[in-house]
Amino acid sequence: MDERIWIYTLSKELSNEQSIDFTNRCQNFVSSWTAHEVSLDASFELYQNRLLIFKVNEDKYNASGCSIDKQVRFVKELEQAFSLELLNRLLVAFVNTENNIEVVKQSQIADLLKNKHITENTIVFNNTITQSSDLLDNWKQPLHKTYLSKYIITQPHV
Repeated sequence: MDERIWIYTLSKELSNEQSIDFTNRCQNFVSSWTAHEVSLDASFELYQNRLLIFKVNEDKYNASGCSIDKQVRFVKELEQAFSLELLNRLLVAFVNTENNIEVVKQSQIADLLKNKHITENTIVFNNTITQSSDLLDNWKQPLHKTYLSKYIITQPHV
């Protein structure tokens, strides 16, 4: 089953207590999420406490514009309740050398490359994907295969 997905990057890690509260709020949202008064077959995942993924099985009923608006309003509520950013599309999540997810602003990528905190092979999360089938093959990509490759400075050959 291929589901439609939306991925949001958390600007900061949640504490254990916050994570429980966050998860409970998300569970309540997806269990009551509707499109045109029809319940959506929806779920969510809080991936490693840094990435929020909403999923809808559109084989049963499609998410509509109004239902997507409900999702965005809910995400704004989460931002307020937890004092974090979720809707900032300029946040970049990557796997650091300790194999943890780190989140930075896109504007920091050039400096991180220059200081060798990340490399062209650092795994970056492509949160623009919209289908769950892409989570396996297209979600995690080496930086050099993403739009962030523009920050890679090639050394001139001597």
